[in-house]
Amino acid sequence: MAGENLKVLNALDVAKTQWYHFTAIIIAGMGFFTDAYDLFCISLVTKMLGRIYYHVEGSSKPGSLPPNVSAAVNGVALCGTLAGQLFFGWLGDKMGRKRVYGVTLMLMSICSVASGLSFGRDPKTVMATLCFFRFWLGFGIGGDYPLSATIMSEYANKKTRGAFIAAVFAMQGFGILSGGVFAMIVSAAFDARFKAPAYAVDPIGSTVPQADYIWRIILMAGALPALLTYYWRLKMPETARYTALVAKNAQQAASDMSKVLQVDIEAEQQKVEQIAEKQTNSFGLLTREFLRRHGLHLLGTTSLTFLLDIAYYSQNLFQKDIFSAIGWIPSAKTMNAIQEVYTIARAQTLIALCSTVPGYWFTVALIDKMGRFAIQLVGFSMMTIFMFALAIPYDHWTHKDNHIGFIVLYSLTFFFANFGPNATTFVVPAEIFPARLRSTCHGISAASGKMGAIIGAFGFLYLAQNQDKAKADAGYPAGIGMRNSLIVLGIVNLLGLLFTFLVPESKGKSLEEMSGENEDMNEASGNKTVPVV
Repeated sequence: MAGENLKVLNALDVAKTQWYHFTAIIIAGMGFFTDAYDLFCISLVTKMLGRIYYHVEGSSKPGSLPPNVSAAVNGVALCGTLAGQLFFGWLGDKMGRKRVYGVTLMLMSICSVASGLSFGRDPKTVMATLCFFRFWLGFGIGGDYPLSATIMSEYANKKTRGAFIAAVFAMQGFGILSGGVFAMIVSAAFDARFKAPAYAVDPIGSTVPQADYIWRIILMAGALPALLTYYWRLKMPETARYTALVAKNAQQAASDMSKVLQVDIEAEQQKVEQIAEKQTNSFGLLTREFLRRHGLHLLGTTSLTFLLDIAYYSQNLFQKDIFSAIGWIPSAKTMNAIQEVYTIARAQTLIALCSTVPGYWFTVALIDKMGRFAIQLVGFSMMTIFMFALAIPYDHWTHKDNHIGFIVLYSLTFFFANFGPNATTFVVPAEIFPARLRSTCHGISAASGKMGAIIGAFGFLYLAQNQDKAKADAGYPAGIGMRNSLIVLGIVNLLGLLFTFLVPESKGKSLEEMSGENEDMNEASGNKTVPVV
């Protein structure tokens, strides 16, 4: 039996879906829209950066970023995100979710603009400043993960909590889609205004001077959606669960939620004080008691996000390389610099529209019906199947007549990533840990994912190179080839399937049931309860 919860928390658990739920989704979701736009728009412009700043006179192929520069440009924001997830996750539990929520958004906005400015003219200075500001951009993005998930989970009712948290995360799909569409619009406009021949015709003339504005505009545009919701983030009240269970201020929690829910709620300050006095559940993160209660849960959430993001980010950040390898994107020398941006953006937009966005919203629609466990199990299973279906007969897919089949299967891996573990690994850590450690544990879980993303981003760059060094990209050693790289990703997905069994199902249960905090509430009330396993 779950036991009696505080009335303010019970009011949130049983509240009908109201306008404030949708407001919270939009406010938190626009942060994730910005996160996805900023993290993935860099993959649209890296080829252009190579043409502009690393042109080699007399080369038969357009300039490309050297391996170390490409790794830094693609991966530095992920390093910042990892650091931000750990820092802001911890800070959200120490200072409160709301107090640091606006800081992450402002940091993202400032660094989006600054990364487009990238002071200097020579390649070294431009790349150094780009990487500097993208690190701090990632730092702000990192803070958004634990804070948004925790805020949404603590605002939601238990019947539709999964859908609300997943809806916040689903805004990532629109961010990726918008990045592709915006890059297409900007590149099409510049191409119409500044005509240029293909690289094969005129290597110098194929990159017009105005191309340097394109990548800057695309990166800087990420600041706009974040700025639009900054004011509303500052107006959000602190979550009742933090105020009552961590700050121990039942009066403020009841007052805040009375305004939000538009009902009268009893404060129960005396009960909160009794809980604080009798609290046996006040173990910290680095204690045996936490290890006993939640050790396997944290191992499950961290390992799952780690494995997922190795596959997910390597696929997302290097779509252009995969599409080029199978011949879906024309050879770079047959296009000018602006046309190449348009072509890469069109491919990303098509994948986002047909698989990424629908996958997210299938999760929103079904997560509170199927449960988190089932969706994650199905997602990892299908990702494994489709990845091996791409990898094993890889030579078959490289033939021109078979490109469509490859794209369909490749799209399905994205669909089942998002209608699967990419969404559930965001939702579950926000539901199964105690309020005073919820943001920290979500940050640790998410940071583990970004460690996987960094391995995916840096590792895939080298692994996917042709096994014949003469055919590898300039400056890269021979790799294991695209086929073997896809097999590795398939094995990673299979491991994710196995680790799914470490995480409990949280569908339909209150946050206090999942974390065990209801035990202290019952002790304070003089009742006994059977812990939820």
